[in-house]
Amino acid sequence: MLIKKLDTKLNSFELYALFKDKPYSFFLDSGMDYSKLGQYSFIGFDPFLTFRSKNDKIAISKNGETSTYCGDPFKEFKKIFSEYKIEYHSDIPFIGGAVGYWGYDMCHHIENLPRTAVDDVNIPDCFWGLYDGIIVIDHRNEEVYIASLGIKDLDEKVIGKIESYIQKEEKKGVEISDTHSKKSIYRGANFEKQEYIKAINKIKDYIKAGDIYQANMTQRFEYETEYSSFELYSKLRRINPAPFASFIDFGEGQIVSSSPERFIRIRDKVIETRPIKGTRPRGKTPEEDIANKEVLLSSEKDKAELLMIVDLERNDLGKVCKTGSVKVTELFHLEMYATVYHLVSTVVGELRADYDTIDCIKNVFPGGSITGAPKIRAMEIIDELEPTQRNIYTGSIGYVGFNGDADLNIVIRTIVCKNESAYFQVGGGIVWDSDPELEYEETLHKARALIEALKS
Repeated sequence: MLIKKLDTKLNSFELYALFKDKPYSFFLDSGMDYSKLGQYSFIGFDPFLTFRSKNDKIAISKNGETSTYCGDPFKEFKKIFSEYKIEYHSDIPFIGGAVGYWGYDMCHHIENLPRTAVDDVNIPDCFWGLYDGIIVIDHRNEEVYIASLGIKDLDEKVIGKIESYIQKEEKKGVEISDTHSKKSIYRGANFEKQEYIKAINKIKDYIKAGDIYQANMTQRFEYETEYSSFELYSKLRRINPAPFASFIDFGEGQIVSSSPERFIRIRDKVIETRPIKGTRPRGKTPEEDIANKEVLLSSEKDKAELLMIVDLERNDLGKVCKTGSVKVTELFHLEMYATVYHLVSTVVGELRADYDTIDCIKNVFPGGSITGAPKIRAMEIIDELEPTQRNIYTGSIGYVGFNGDADLNIVIRTIVCKNESAYFQVGGGIVWDSDPELEYEETLHKARALIEALKS
C-alpha cells in the first residue's frame, strides 16, 4: 500500500477532465458540505476487472477476456470481490476497490417480486469496476493524493504513471469546453399528469385498505440532447452541487448524478444510513425562501413521513447489526440545497461479525426512503403502477473498499445518458394525507436542476 501526496494546482473537476475519456472512468464528487459529508472526492479509470449483470446473466471482463454465465449477481460479486480482500486501515476512507452501481431492479434478486414494468432503456442492472490507483481530493485540507494497493501492478509504478500523466497534462493546460451553444429536445414523460395523479390516488386506496403506510411514486422524463454526458455533468454540478454527486462511464452509457442522499456508509464496522423525506422548493426571494424553510420545519405530515422511514431503516439495520446498537443520531435535520430544502435523519449501528459488506448491502437494499413501508408490499405496488423500470434510479452508486469500508448514495437527481438520449426520474413519498396535485408539483421542484442542466 502506498499513498503519495500530489503537488498540483488543478481542482477536482479539472483533474477528472484529464481522465474522462479513459476506459470506465469515474468521479465520486463531493460538491458541497466539506466540513461534514463531503470532505473527499475520488477519481479512477481503467479497472483491472469489470462485473456487470442483467437479470441473472453475468459478465466478468479481465485481461481482455470476458466470461459470461448465469447466477445471483450479489452472490457472484461477493465471490469475485473476496479474492481481492485486503486488511488495512487508512485515514483516507477509500484508496482502492470497487466503484459502480446497484440498480433498483436488483431488488428482484432479494425478494420475490413481480417484474411487469417495461425495460425500454436496456442498461445493466449493476456495473462495478475494480480499481487500483485512486486519485483522492481532500477538500477540507485542500490536498490531493494518489493511492495504490499494488494489485494492478507495483504500487510505485501505478502511482508513478498517474502522477507523470497529470504533471504532463497540467503543463499543457486543462480546457473545459463551452456548453452554451447546444440544445435538448423534450420527448415526454412515462406518465401524463392526470395518469400520475390517478396512480397517487390508487396508492391512497392501498393505504386506506391497510396494505401500506407509504409508497414512493415516481415519473420519468426523456430528452434528446446534443450535450455530451460530461458537458451535462459540468452544468449540473454548477447548478446543483451535492455531497454524493458522481459521474460514471459504465461503457454502455454514463451516469450524471447530483444526489444529496446517502444510502449507507460502512467504516470500521459501523454502518450509517441517512434517509431524506420532506421537500420544499427554494424561494425566489429571501422572504419566500425563509417562509418555505419554516413551512417544511413545521410540517407534521413531512415529519410523520420521515419518521415512518426512520423506523423502517432501524428495522433494516437491525438485520445486520448487534442487538441494541442501532440508534437515531439525527432526526428532522434541515439540509439546504441550490433548488430545494430537505428533512434528513441519521441512523447508525454496529455490524455483526458474521456479516460482510456485500451481505449488509443485500440485506438493506433498496433504501426505504425510495420504496415505502412496509417495504416489500410498497415495491409490489411500485411495479404495478410505474409503467417503466427504474433501472439505475433509486438504486445506489458509490464505492466498496477492498478492506470492506463502503459509501453508497441513493440514486436521485440523476440523469442516465445513452447515445443521444437523457433519462431522469423524480418522485416522492405518498401517505394518506398527501395532496395529489401538490405531490405532482413536488416532483417538478425536484426536477428543476436537471431540467436546467439540459437547457441551452
